[in-house]
Amino acid sequence: MGESDSFEPRMRVGDLSAPGTVLREVDGLLRVDPPEVTMFGMPRRNRRPPAVRLAPGEWLQWQINYRFVGSCGGDWSYRLDTFNILYGPAERDVFLRVSTRRVDERRSLR
Repeated sequence: MGESDSFEPRMRVGDLSAPGTVLREVDGLLRVDPPEVTMFGMPRRNRRPPAVRLAPGEWLQWQINYRFVGSCGGDWSYRLDTFNILYGPAERDVFLRVSTRRVDERRSLR
């Protein structure tokens, strides 16, 4: 969901075996590799957390924040990406509960 479209939920179905995919099924678990980060945002992230493996029914919340400097005037803007990933069937309110696993890559954006 994004603010630009009034946080309208979107769903996408993709091939989990495609090259460059962040999600893969491996040995009955869902492997979630770190999401790609933009090279234009600060702070730099030279070290990333390892992949997370989810069993059926588990879900992961992964958060990453950024600061950008505008090319005209040097104004700063900020972005927070939150990825909620569930492995298996979902109840309607699943993401309103506490996640099974969590990766917090938020940093100080001074």
